[in-house]
Amino acid sequence: MQGQKIPATVITGFLGAGKTTMIRNLLSEAAGRKIALIVNEFGDLGVDGEVLKGCGAENCTEDDIVELTNGCICCTVADDFIPTMEKLLERDERPDHIVIETSGLALPQPLVAAFNWPGIKTQVTVDGVITVVDSAAVAGGRFADDHDRLDAQRKADDALDHESPLEELFEDQLTAADLIILNKADLVDAEGLEAVRADVTGRSRRSPAVVTSHQGQVPSKVLLGLGMETENDINNRKSHHEIEHEAAHEAGEDHHHDHDEFESFVVETGEIADQDSFIESLKSIIAGHDILRLKGFAHIPGKPMRLVVQGVGARIDSYFDRPWSPGEQPGTRLVVIGLHDIDQAEIAEAIRQAAQKG
Repeated sequence: MQGQKIPATVITGFLGAGKTTMIRNLLSEAAGRKIALIVNEFGDLGVDGEVLKGCGAENCTEDDIVELTNGCICCTVADDFIPTMEKLLERDERPDHIVIETSGLALPQPLVAAFNWPGIKTQVTVDGVITVVDSAAVAGGRFADDHDRLDAQRKADDALDHESPLEELFEDQLTAADLIILNKADLVDAEGLEAVRADVTGRSRRSPAVVTSHQGQVPSKVLLGLGMETENDINNRKSHHEIEHEAAHEAGEDHHHDHDEFESFVVETGEIADQDSFIESLKSIIAGHDILRLKGFAHIPGKPMRLVVQGVGARIDSYFDRPWSPGEQPGTRLVVIGLHDIDQAEIAEAIRQAAQKG
């Protein structure tokens, strides 16, 4: 019976780590497997799903791509994920493999636990959880906290009485992993990469395999076929939230998981006066407002194709992926993700002004 189960791969990782790029590469060399893809995004504009639909892979058509944009998948398992899985399993032509790209803010463990749901457990198994890491970001210290200094600051400042939620998310995604991909390794020298490897493995309470990559290029034979049956090992992959929840429950307290620390919003504007100037301006806007992630599509005059824009930190990648569809109104639509106190109005106005620069 186990051999008849459809394998499912959960791909997680922090914002901008390169999950979507890696999946694009995976679809292009899936060795004939028919793949169904579930994409969960934080925010209302389904950028990652649109990017993947534009890759033109015959083994994963638009009908095989399901987007969940109603909230973080770890919080909407019963409402969104389980019904989606049930619909996939009811198809006459079932997929050979299911790939799930989680939001950068998702806790992987509740999603893996959902594979024990009656009706799913008998038909699907978690082939493995893959966590994609932005090596350059980690090398730059974005998650490498100095705990001794933090303890000293806590004594002097009551506002620093807990760890960053970003750090907890990062560690939870690492702890859930069967395979960790140190992506963007080409942006870090050899010594820096070893430091990243030590940092990442030191944050996981388990010992998953670790491989390096650049531009999300990892062979499908590495990503698929891990055979981990991860749903049977969820108790060894508890997140900070689950550990805190259990402690609160034992103490008779309530503990809730939410994403109030983060905000996302969509900025829409018209055509871009100058592509290079716009990209440079976005870099300044991201740095000036400490934006965690910026992604979307832009309309460049005279170009029949839409420009994909993917920004994290000071790095912005952009490329033309497909022509605007018949009846599709060309325009510029960007999702901005940041911490809860970001100034949405100011950021939106800055982006619109950047679009008009010639």
